[in-house]
Amino acid sequence: MFTGIVEEVGEVVEVRSAGTNRDLVVRAAMTPELRVDQSVSHNGVCLTVVELIGADRYRVTAVEETLQRSNLGTLEPGDGVDLERSLRIGDRLDGHMVQGHVDTTVECRAVEDLDGSWRYTFALPAERHLLVAKGSICLNGVSLTIAELTEDAFAVAIIPYTHAHTTFRTLRAGDRVNVEFDVLGKYVERMLAARISA
Repeated sequence: MFTGIVEEVGEVVEVRSAGTNRDLVVRAAMTPELRVDQSVSHNGVCLTVVELIGADRYRVTAVEETLQRSNLGTLEPGDGVDLERSLRIGDRLDGHMVQGHVDTTVECRAVEDLDGSWRYTFALPAERHLLVAKGSICLNGVSLTIAELTEDAFAVAIIPYTHAHTTFRTLRAGDRVNVEFDVLGKYVERMLAARISA
């Protein structure tokens, strides 16, 4: 379980294919605090540390299902990746409850510099019914609030700190981001569907 508060932007330094899997070697300052079998969110995707490499690198594996559902399959050496370690019991929940289970990806349509903040507009996903104006959404592992919801798009506002400390600083129109819908909304949808079919 995560909060959507990115700890650092790591750098992908190597990509290896292993059958239908993809191994990512990531350089990150948090590496000395990691251990093999620990969960780390990578652009919102929960992956297990499978190898520690020296003082500042580690390796994770993304399986085919993960690659099809997220943007991890497009990462190349030199790309940044938003990192967050799992939530510890007793920590403050500064973002919202994030599972690290990406639902889909969406395309960034526009980036607006508002001279003090940034507005990012994204195409509306097929699961549009899970979005609520002023509700929570997780994009590339970042807990955000939906600032505007229209018939074909949604937008979020990014403060300077988030812009400087996440991959949003390099995000451009046409890029795809990972989306995890609010888990509360998904459970409500499931309960309503079960009630209707009963």
